[in-house]
Amino acid sequence: MNDAAVSTALSMPALLNRERAILEFNRRVLAQARRADVPLLERLRYVCIVSSNMDEFFEVRFADYLEAARRPGSGVSSRDLESVAADAHALIDDQYAVFNDDVAPKLQQEGIVILNHADRDEAQRRWVGNFFEREVRPLLVPVGLDPSHPFPQVANKSLNFIVRLSGKDAFGRANGIAIVKVPRVLPRVIKLPERLSAGAQAFVLLTSVIRAHLGELFPGREVEAFSQFRITRDSDLDVDEDDVVNLRQALRSGLTTRHFGRAIRLEVVNTCPPELAEFLLTQFGLPQAALYRVNGPVNLVRLNQLIDQTDAPTLRFPPFEPAWPQATLPRQQSMFERLREGDVLLHQPFESFEPVVQFLREAVYDPDVLAIKQTIYRTGSESPLMDLLIEGARHGKEVMVVVELKARFDEEANINWAERLEAVGVQVVYGIVGLKTHAKLLLITRREGGKMKRYAHMSTGNYNPKTARLYTDLGYFTAESDLTSDADAVFQQLASLGRTKPLRALLQAPFTLHKQMLAQIAKVKTAAQGGLPARIVVKVNALTDPPLIQALVQAAQAGADVDLIVRGACMLPPGIQGVTDRIRVRSVVGRFLEHSRVAYFRFGAHDEDEALFLSSADWMSRNMFGRIEVAWPVRNAALRQRVIDECLVPYLHDRQDAWMLLPDGHYERIGHDGPSAQQALMQRYSAGA
Repeated sequence: MNDAAVSTALSMPALLNRERAILEFNRRVLAQARRADVPLLERLRYVCIVSSNMDEFFEVRFADYLEAARRPGSGVSSRDLESVAADAHALIDDQYAVFNDDVAPKLQQEGIVILNHADRDEAQRRWVGNFFEREVRPLLVPVGLDPSHPFPQVANKSLNFIVRLSGKDAFGRANGIAIVKVPRVLPRVIKLPERLSAGAQAFVLLTSVIRAHLGELFPGREVEAFSQFRITRDSDLDVDEDDVVNLRQALRSGLTTRHFGRAIRLEVVNTCPPELAEFLLTQFGLPQAALYRVNGPVNLVRLNQLIDQTDAPTLRFPPFEPAWPQATLPRQQSMFERLREGDVLLHQPFESFEPVVQFLREAVYDPDVLAIKQTIYRTGSESPLMDLLIEGARHGKEVMVVVELKARFDEEANINWAERLEAVGVQVVYGIVGLKTHAKLLLITRREGGKMKRYAHMSTGNYNPKTARLYTDLGYFTAESDLTSDADAVFQQLASLGRTKPLRALLQAPFTLHKQMLAQIAKVKTAAQGGLPARIVVKVNALTDPPLIQALVQAAQAGADVDLIVRGACMLPPGIQGVTDRIRVRSVVGRFLEHSRVAYFRFGAHDEDEALFLSSADWMSRNMFGRIEVAWPVRNAALRQRVIDECLVPYLHDRQDAWMLLPDGHYERIGHDGPSAQQALMQRYSAGA
């Protein structure tokens, strides 16, 4: 190894643990539930979000981490595994503490109460008893365990009870253990009638209803002990794409077995007797470390049902209605006419997603539009965009849709849409074997003056109107020929699998995106070495790709200033003296989920010495090499400045929702009373509306 290589090796920091970084993100989300300035029901919602996030952590990330720990040479040791598991236990304990000691008591002060059996008066108990007999008991089938009644199949994340019984069954046998599986169709939160609530809003949990009447399921026997329990399973669909003829059929078949994958985590209530917990661990083949004793319901995410049923507007975020961008996209003007004048930027959720729907609607009903092409990753089970694509096919348009069937946890909805689209003659393709199609593209081809003219919409986020109100994303409308022809080339490649000519403006993963991001960082590094202005600002959801991290570190060591706005997992440790002290990493967690991806590079003193890209891709190896992604340059100076002013500068100055990453991987809240980027943008667009 030469001296330069030795110097580089010595100056590269050890990367932070990715799984621990994911847990740190959830700690930041949980911190929202502690904030006095966040409305109370929204604080409860953050508790629920952490619960949902942790489910996915165990279903996907920790399942993969377990598998890696079993493989020699994977770089994951048993000590690493134990450390991450200990952090997960601590986080979940903190989550229940926030709910029990902070959020629930404050809800009670506001007249929103969750009544346990002991808290219910006689009239309330009668109502609950009637509800149990009428709505719950007919759907419960307790299973007593014996050689002819083995331990039942327990679905992923389903609610169950384990019961220890005294005495003998109807056949004179002393089978002491029974399992009660609770159907998913039953509501987990039940609101009591107003006449029984004494002026409050009173709720009972389904677990409390069943617990109060558990003995009635076993006549002639006594319930000695019991516990709720819930199992979390590995939920990745394992389909060998090289070995299947029809991916859609293979995935639909796989969906039926997903709920019964390998067990990863067992949750029980903290009062569960040790022998019942051990019995369950044995049944699921889990070690003691996989047992999570929780102080409350085993599935806090179900408390979203309480939020939905509560009538308390003052305990929610004030309503915010996204604005139609009238100044840049007049309603009375044809979208195609407007785009011939220049590109249009859409900033969600501050601006409405409706222009995207209107763009497609206008294309569907315009007789001069000949073809529509769109990618679909997560669009939801109900979608006006998908309905319009179906309508477009019925109107004789050539409609092509790239449906990503392997969008995790959206597979079933996407399969259903694919079948509906094919039924009306839409050309549906499923992307490339081994690569998820994560790019967000919509392309319209129109006949104008005897020639073909293309119009495109590209986005950092999904074509999902619901999440467009909750996630920050950037949409970009354009009629520029190089961008639209590149978009068409991507669609042609996804359909034909053929080679394409080099793209002129778009960057595409897995071919050019990673390489060009490295090239941009290298330009900044060269500028810094020459004493020129050198700056990098990147806003992404995750930063875990080692080569990109290494390039950022080297640019900073050359003298460039590097600011990273990373919502979730970041493996680059900033602030290490002499190594990464010119790198700052912050995370913003606020009312909306930060989702836009922006990369800004300054490599000189002149106006032309800067570049800004928007992208569908995070800076992760899987995005750069395992997915079809796109990034595009914002070359219009005014639009580029708008992205800087709205997506970078406010976030770098946020002192209310921002956290700073420390060298050891922990985060520190930057402030409490300063400016909030999201609030400032809401105010700006509300005023503009």
